[in-house]
Amino acid sequence: MPTQHRAIQSRQALIRSAAETFLEKGVPAAGMVEVSRRARLSKGALYFHFTSKDDLTLAVHDSALAALQEVESTLARSPKPLVPAVGDFAVALFERVQSDAVLRAGLRLRSDTVPGLDLPALEQLWYALFLDKARAGGAYGAAYAGDAPGAAGTDREPHRTARLLTTVVAGLLHLGGEDRTWWDRTAILGLWDGLVAAPGGEERARGHVPASEPGPTAKVPPHPDVTAPEAAVRHDGADNGLTARSARIRCDAPG
Repeated sequence: MPTQHRAIQSRQALIRSAAETFLEKGVPAAGMVEVSRRARLSKGALYFHFTSKDDLTLAVHDSALAALQEVESTLARSPKPLVPAVGDFAVALFERVQSDAVLRAGLRLRSDTVPGLDLPALEQLWYALFLDKARAGGAYGAAYAGDAPGAAGTDREPHRTARLLTTVVAGLLHLGGEDRTWWDRTAILGLWDGLVAAPGGEERARGHVPASEPGPTAKVPPHPDVTAPEAAVRHDGADNGLTARSARIRCDAPG
């Protein structure tokens, strides 16, 4: 086996080992010797790739972020309108979270130097992705377009739609941490069928929601695997998008 390929495999094994150890014990209690033993590599090999536990923690974070971006890219490429596309995104996301220990561990990390996986940041990111798609293709597509030409490609309430779906996905992230059945494909698709069939769904798709309808505030409780405190999704009266309380992000998730 070429030396470079072997080095890549060793690095990946150490990142997986660190993620599994972080999930079991939390970052503060995870020891470098234990990480190397779990990966079946020497301590010298560990320090060849990572100079410190902080360095290793950031590598877990970066690997988790890359995995998350893979899932998010499928949403941007989806030809479906927003609501069914986000349903597919939620299924893919939570299947990946369940199967990928590095992603689960990354979702528990908080880092002042490398933000990106804490819940407020994810809410901001997902909101932006959903809003772009709502503007480009509407919420529900041609099935609820009515007779108006081009109605399937418009959404007169794109901010409201994007905020709603952001709240749903963030809520599933929290609920699945307590009960993995919330991350089951059947449960997620059933929820999305309910969004499409909900009373007034057709009118929302056409952008006929009264402008005076107030937007509720939906606070997302801390998720066991996402330890950003007091994260909240706020529905503002002005269409300035999702706002989330800033949170200090540290690599000290509890076990």
